[in-house]
Amino acid sequence: MSKKPEKKIDLNNIKPEEEIKYEIAKELGYLDKVVATGWKSLTAKESGRIGGIITKRKREEKKQHETE
Repeated sequence: MSKKPEKKIDLNNIKPEEEIKYEIAKELGYLDKVVATGWKSLTAKESGRIGGIITKRKREEKKQHETE
């Protein structure tokens, strides 16, 4: 079996729904690693940390909209 070739990540053409993921990766210092070797190169701990922060921010955003 052969691996699928990794697509190069173009930071200028990120889907709006994925912007937060890249933003958090940058904040945590993982963006260079992701750009160089793809999302698969992150450890489970790193991926989980990004996912946890995304969930937290979305929850805060939802709460903020409800109070307005």
